Amino acid sequence: MAMVQPSLAEVHRTVAVNAGSRFWQKLLAFSGPGYLIAVGYMDPGNWATDLAGGSGFGYSLLSVILLSNLMAILLQALSSKLGIVMGRDLAQACRDHYSPPVAFVLWLLCELAIIACDLAEVIGTAIALKLLFGIPLLVGVCLTTADVVLILLLQHKGFRRLEAFVLSLLIIIAACFAFEMALAQPAIDDVMAGFVPTLQIVTDPAMLYVAIGILGATVMPHNLYLHSSIVQTRDFDRTMEGRREAIRFATIDSTIALTFALLINAAILILAAATFHVAGFSGVAEIEQAHALLAPVLGVSAASAVFAVALLASGQNSTVTATLAGQVVMEGFLQIRIPPWLRRLVTRLLAVVPAIVVTALHGEKGTAELLVLSQVILSMQLPFAVVPLVRFTSDRRKMGSFVNPRWLTAIAVLVAAAIILLNIKLLLDMVW
Repeated sequence: MAMVQPSLAEVHRTVAVNAGSRFWQKLLAFSGPGYLIAVGYMDPGNWATDLAGGSGFGYSLLSVILLSNLMAILLQALSSKLGIVMGRDLAQACRDHYSPPVAFVLWLLCELAIIACDLAEVIGTAIALKLLFGIPLLVGVCLTTADVVLILLLQHKGFRRLEAFVLSLLIIIAACFAFEMALAQPAIDDVMAGFVPTLQIVTDPAMLYVAIGILGATVMPHNLYLHSSIVQTRDFDRTMEGRREAIRFATIDSTIALTFALLINAAILILAAATFHVAGFSGVAEIEQAHALLAPVLGVSAASAVFAVALLASGQNSTVTATLAGQVVMEGFLQIRIPPWLRRLVTRLLAVVPAIVVTALHGEKGTAELLVLSQVILSMQLPFAVVPLVRFTSDRRKMGSFVNPRWLTAIAVLVAAAIILLNIKLLLDMVW
């Protein structure tokens, strides 16, 4: 296997891991990448589906959020294992395995997905800026390009600073929803019952449509590429035992972080159920509509502002990780290395330009439709990331003794098949 420059070379193995340290010290050293991944599971693209599920069907679809999160935990664990064992990210592994034409097509599809994801974050951030400060959507979209400078500054200070920034915003989001939950006071028994799947989810076409939307918007393809790269920022021992330990701690990190994402997603749906569904507002699916109704329904003027602050933090966080994923994919598939500021500016502009054009021509309605379109594009690309990931981690020639056991391969194949079928169904429903 030819020598390949590591993914994200400027931060590769820059976070020290003391081989002789205690369990909690090692866990702290490995903690971070999981939280960068978790933000993709609570981005503005997820908010609309969670709001629709809660306002339309109460707590019933909490079981779908739980199921989709369990799928995500499995796939992200496989992604981190691939990066640790092979020393390559998923994009590099695809380039090694497939012919140049196939790898090029995979790169195009992945770039399209990242642009679509970035598009959702740009629009979400712009909506939050409008709700909080009255900034016009068009101006807000343009302001999101400042993220490029922020990412460069943080990464220049060290990858740990970037992780700390993301974690800080996650804490803000959690605090905002804790405040909203305290105001909404959802019925705990009803919430717990919502985590138990019911047959009605499959038999009710309207509920099934929203359920598929939640599943389709949860697992982000770019997260699988990104996670396999950023686990390599840890300077762990490259022996068999060192890799085994790194896999264990990386899995713990991502599982804890994605459980946090589960709580945030569940909180959005619970908030919609406890406020809008109970009050008879069953058709709330747009972020701005939810913002307008929260204060009058809950009777507290700060409720809408806190909701917008959480949205701003969510959009800002997700743009950071989408931009990093753009760098991983370009370097991994094409081996093109350009200055970091230029690479990130190109990634951001590819998302900002269509958002500016649509906002200028069609206003708020256009951006809402663009948000939906971005989720459809993500759904279409997902199989092209999941299938190679499952295939590579189940291949003994690539993974050696770290290959997935047969039971894990069987579960991963079932998860991949379920995601593909559900996303095809979602796509067909949206087209027809």
